[in-house]
Formats: sequence, C-alpha cells, structure tokens
Amino acid sequence: MTIAEQLKEQVAALTPAERKLSSMLLANYPVSGLGPITEVAQRAQVSTPTVIRLARKLGYKGFPDFQAELRSELSAKISNPISKRNIWTKSEPQSHILNRFADAAMHNIEQTLGQIDSKDFNRACKLLGNPRHSLYITGGRITRTLADYLYLHMQIIRKDVTIIQPISNAWPHYMLDMKKNDVLVIFDVRRYENSILKLAQFAAEREA
Repeated sequence: MTIAEQLKEQVAALTPAERKLSSMLLANYPVSGLGPITEVAQRAQVSTPTVIRLARKLGYKGFPDFQAELRSELSAKISNPISKRNIWTKSEPQSHILNRFADAAMHNIEQTLGQIDSKDFNRACKLLGNPRHSLYITGGRITRTLADYLYLHMQIIRKDVTIIQPISNAWPHYMLDMKKNDVLVIFDVRRYENSILKLAQFAAEREA
C-alpha cells in the first residue's frame, strides 16, 4: 500500500491538522512530501510535530523513514516505462503550446485521480447505474455541456434518465416527479450559481 493509499484509508482517524497536512501531501503527491520537514510543515500550514505524528501514525519511525518511502515510490514511478513518454509533438520544442497543454492536462488528471476515494467512486457508480431509481442530470451555464454529455451516454445504458432544462421556471414539475432515493447529478463550478444551489436543496428535501 502506498503512502497515498494509507492517507486516504486513515482519513477518519486523523486530527484536523493532520487532515490538512494529508490534503497538502496528496495535492502534488509524492513530491509534496519531499524537502526539509520545516518546509513541508510550512506548505501545509501546520507544525513540525504534526508532520512527525502523521508519519508515525502511518507506521514509520519518523519523518526520514517516511520520506525514504516517498523517494522509493517516486523512483519506481519514474523508472516505469509506461510512465515515460516522448514529447507529444516531436516536431516542436517542449515549450510549444501543444506540449505544455498536454503536460498540464496530464498533471491535472493525475492530481484529480490522486484525490479520489475509490469507495466514494464505486458508490457513485452504483447510484448512477441502479435502474430502480430515476436519474436526473443538469448543469450550470458553463457546465451544461458536461451534463448533456453524461445524459447522452446514460440514456443509452439505462432507463429513466431525465435532463433537467436550464430554465428554472420549468423545475417545479421535475421536483414533483422526483422521489425518495432518486439520483440527481449536478455539474457546476464555484462560485456556484444560486439557482443551482436551490435545485440541490429542493432535491435534498425530496430525499433524493
């Protein structure tokens, strides 16, 4: 089990300060845990004793052993041929916008996957795929296209899938149809649209 997996598994047993440190470590894992202990503590805005306590809570004698394991994981990741690649556009330098975009996209995907709890992910998939409960999907002004994309695929693989129109005046009849344990998927980005927040609150009141 990697340190990242240990952090996710033990999140409930961590103190608020340790959870803060854990989030920082997972944000740019495993590089975020390397460097002097004082720098690691400063980046997480916690004390150095908190860093030591977390390392010991994960089963390491101290911070040096904790970092040794991180370096080992990093070394294995770098040496893995699957992780290696040539620049995407070989005819252009690494500084070209296409190659910089590819690097940024890869980094964002890795960062996102590193922070997803597999249990939460599996639970979400079961909710989406359960045909006994209706599925409603909607999105905000910018994220509407993501909602449409999910709806396009979900209506192919299961029944009772509804796309909620963006006009809030049309929402009451959707809410009247929504039953306890139905599933509502909302796409939006902070700061959330007030109308979207109200829709989520209405769905919660319906026990969706």
